[in-house]
Amino acid sequence: MTALLLAMCLQPELVDCRKIWDQAPHNAFTDLIRFKDRWLCVFREGKTHVSPDGALRVLGSSDGQTWTSEALVTLAGADLRDAKITIAPDGRLMLSGVAHWPKPAEIAYQSMSWFSSDGKSWSEPAKVGDPDFWLWRVTWHKDRAYGIGYGCADDKTVRLYSSGDGKSFKTEVKTLFDQGYPNESSIVFQDDGSALCLLRRDEGTKTAQLGVAKAPYQEWTWKDLGTQVGGPHLLRLPDARIVAGGRRHEKGAHTALMWLDPAAGTAKEFLRLPSGGDTSYPGLVWHDGLLWVSYYSSHEGKTSIYLARVKLPQ
Repeated sequence: MTALLLAMCLQPELVDCRKIWDQAPHNAFTDLIRFKDRWLCVFREGKTHVSPDGALRVLGSSDGQTWTSEALVTLAGADLRDAKITIAPDGRLMLSGVAHWPKPAEIAYQSMSWFSSDGKSWSEPAKVGDPDFWLWRVTWHKDRAYGIGYGCADDKTVRLYSSGDGKSFKTEVKTLFDQGYPNESSIVFQDDGSALCLLRRDEGTKTAQLGVAKAPYQEWTWKDLGTQVGGPHLLRLPDARIVAGGRRHEKGAHTALMWLDPAAGTAKEFLRLPSGGDTSYPGLVWHDGLLWVSYYSSHEGKTSIYLARVKLPQ
């Protein structure tokens, strides 16, 4: 048995898990990052899962235990949704999300990005991608941001975008995938420059897809993973193993961590985090030999933000 397979067979350890925020009626859709020796956790808060008052909350912490609010990003008249956070090549934080306007607005969804040098003061939003295409998450690779947007109106397809500054995005592949209503996604890059994509689907079998492409990422091959994954996220560990996170439905909805095997085309769950009901959308960070995971869940009655630390087998 190879060292990689042996490591995947050993059991991980949930070191701890704590609730870090529950002040809004509904707190959900997280992401996590380490920036200038501090932790930042971003998420949406509002009255309900979908409500016109949606705003993007930014929490900060020096130790991962005590968290305080750094900022609340709002947009008049719009429901801001699905906060994602990255570090741009110029060293600034890039916050991503989508603005949703109710009918009779001509445009229902517009992806946006904001920038900050400290996580507290944020720029005015920049409109990114195409109207009514939800640019769900971006990943920086060789000073370029890559992300997949999914159609929110009649076009049930996904398209690949890229940007050099996080503000102006161009379409790399107009129709990247078009079967089973593809939508949320996460991309990671391998040492050889190839890209992997974990893609959620919500029609037909609803099983997630694994996409693989070499630079310049114009031609993709896809494998069916045979399981549903909601709110997907990928993280490549220093030893080249790939962790996937998201919502699974076996034995009830829960937030799960999985080993992704690109060669076999499988995503095998190795840990069910304390979760249930309305849950998922993890942020993943590897730090000091531990996997740090932000996510939200309603298993304790109210949708709240949680932070877990997981020790993985060597």
